[in-house]
Amino acid sequence: MFVGRTRELETLNTHYLKDEFTFIPIYGRRRIGKTQLIEEFIRGKKAVFFTAINKGTYKSNIELLSKAIFEGSEAFPVFNSFYDAMTGIYELAQKEKLIFAIDEFPYLAQSEESIISILQQFIDLKFIKTNMMLILSGSSLSFMENQVLGYQSPLYGRRSGQIKLLPLDFMTARQFAPKLPKIEQAVMYGVTGAIPKYLSLFDDGLTLDQNIIGQYFDRNAYLFEETGNLLKQEFKEPALYQSIITAIASGCSQMKDIKSKTGEESSTVATYIKSLLDTGIVKKEVPIMERPDSRRTVYRLDDGMFRFWYRFVYPNVSLITLDRGGIVFDRIKPQISGFMGEVFEKLCVEYMWTIYDELPFRFQNIGRWWGNNPELKTQEEIDFIAFSEGEGKAIFGECKWRNEALDKGSIEGLINKSRIFVQFGMKYYYLFSKSGFTSGAREFAGQSNNIKLVDFQDMFE
Repeated sequence: MFVGRTRELETLNTHYLKDEFTFIPIYGRRRIGKTQLIEEFIRGKKAVFFTAINKGTYKSNIELLSKAIFEGSEAFPVFNSFYDAMTGIYELAQKEKLIFAIDEFPYLAQSEESIISILQQFIDLKFIKTNMMLILSGSSLSFMENQVLGYQSPLYGRRSGQIKLLPLDFMTARQFAPKLPKIEQAVMYGVTGAIPKYLSLFDDGLTLDQNIIGQYFDRNAYLFEETGNLLKQEFKEPALYQSIITAIASGCSQMKDIKSKTGEESSTVATYIKSLLDTGIVKKEVPIMERPDSRRTVYRLDDGMFRFWYRFVYPNVSLITLDRGGIVFDRIKPQISGFMGEVFEKLCVEYMWTIYDELPFRFQNIGRWWGNNPELKTQEEIDFIAFSEGEGKAIFGECKWRNEALDKGSIEGLINKSRIFVQFGMKYYYLFSKSGFTSGAREFAGQSNNIKLVDFQDMFE
């Protein structure tokens, strides 16, 4: 089932309709839906679609490319080289409108170092004379950003555009299980990281609990082995990467803490974290309004599936392997609400963009903040602050995924924390709650025109 990606399909079709050569790189983490997007786009169009193989030899990849070029032929000639294969593509493109798509391009390029340069020569001297469309897709973010899009790449400046596929938004993710209650759809969104492949595993005919148990707490389930498989595919030393991820998942958010937990040197940890940042598994955060090199830099798991797996599955692998997954789930189920706190913050920020035109002002920046309260000498956190430089206006956000209604004290607490930011003369307060608000909170908010209370059930409607 192909769901969403409307904007990306529109982008591809816009370039396809041009009567000229176009080149679109597509990249994003594994399972994000790159292959499905390309397949959906080329449906009904003349296309050569080739998927390179991981750790395949140059010869084996050329054989598969030859087969893709001569698709439909029982017996097909095998090109001697990538150069010869590109000559074949050029001949096809001279006859009719053609899409040439290479999926997992980094695998092909890494099998022979001359491939990128050869491709550049064909673009400049031959492909440019046709109206063919070239698509290069890859899961290695660092390779695609440096070797395809980067300034040092032979392909630099030749692209017509690019598509970086991100996890699905909540409204799209809901379509994978439309029968689930909205709150359970949010949990599904959280535990899958909104990755299309993982969402597609959820059976709309089962309960949320049955789906989570069946996909995470069963030793034969797809997601039970997924993190390990991804690390093996991406990295040469998956054990050390796993050690770093485990440290971050356990609460070690600063470099010094991760170093201490893993027992590795700072330079080693920094190198490996950079690779995790490149793959999108880990994200680097600084408090909003601070410099990128802030001393309060923290590292967090950005991938929802990894967050869920390392928090709940990893500590219980032995029991799950012994078919005790149901018992494990019964024990951890009360903790899922805590896991959803960070997910809900993300949903609230996403919602702020959906109501952007209805807000009291149009902000430019939005993000989490944490730091010291100089008056109270305490550490404070604010789920998000939205503001525009120089306007003197800000929206302060509080997001609570709890089973009890949010009360007046939460509103007052947010107002008190906002006093730290004296640069904003006009302040607005948006409070989001999974379980609604107490009558006291609603009465208090009703006395001010700059306090907005948002019930989760009213979001994304």
